[in-house]
Amino acid sequence: MSNKVTEFFKNAFEDMKESTKAQHEVDKANFAAAKAESKAQWEEAKAMSKPSKRKEMMQAKRDEQIAKANERIEEANKRIDATK
Repeated sequence: MSNKVTEFFKNAFEDMKESTKAQHEVDKANFAAAKAESKAQWEEAKAMSKPSKRKEMMQAKRDEQIAKANERIEEANKRIDATK
């Protein structure tokens, strides 16, 4: 009986160890992502101080919004055609 209990605890501690290692990897990845996002925000803010770069970035954002709107129009037209 004690062998089963010992085995149970051994497996439980091994599972906790593996879980802790996996969570550590997740935490490291999330930290690296947050750090990269922070740097990207900083670089974007720095670039926005230059009028030519700001104009270029705003135009890119508008182009993206127009493209998304056109996709939505296409999808809506497909749905309309499907009802006919």
